[in-house]
Amino acid sequence: MGTLVGKKAPSFKAGAVVNGGEIVKDFSLDQYLGKKYVIFFFYPKDFTFVCPTELHAFQEKLKDFEARNTAVVACSTDTEESHWGWLQMDKAKGGIKGVTYPIVADTTKTISYNYGTLFGDYDVDENGNLIANGPMIAFRGLFLIDKEGIVRHELINDLPLGRNVDEALRIVDALQFFETNGEVCPANWTKGKDGMKATHDGVAKYLSTH
Repeated sequence: MGTLVGKKAPSFKAGAVVNGGEIVKDFSLDQYLGKKYVIFFFYPKDFTFVCPTELHAFQEKLKDFEARNTAVVACSTDTEESHWGWLQMDKAKGGIKGVTYPIVADTTKTISYNYGTLFGDYDVDENGNLIANGPMIAFRGLFLIDKEGIVRHELINDLPLGRNVDEALRIVDALQFFETNGEVCPANWTKGKDGMKATHDGVAKYLSTH
């Protein structure tokens, strides 16, 4: 499927675990519309190796995201009960105890499919039986959704490749800088650096942000 950038983020309602241990039904990103930006990220499976490093890394930076009026929400194809069990396990034992942002349970795999992160496809064999070509879990997808529900950034990594949480913060800063100043962000831009503004003759020039 094509990119979701510039399009409305696919809506869903699903079970989730919030606040580190509360299972809720019908969790939706729609609750943030008009209120907050959202970093929505997918990871492959509970009780694995790279995944807890990412979930803890997002938790460590959660206050930084919140300071930017940005909610962090995770999702995998595991059940909410699996999420809950993992959340009760100490970090030293491979668990994610201490993670407080919502973790969505995409048990139907439709959320992963609609966001283009599902690793695998369904097919039919010669006997008419439904088969899966792939493990049917989520790649490491990450989406920045603005307050109007529009996807402004997406990144999808293969299973072995963990993400950089500081880069996720940087891309939030870049979007908010553009929205505030009307200036675009050049390569390797970080908060506090100069932006760029296109002149009427089409030549971009640097302008101080201070």
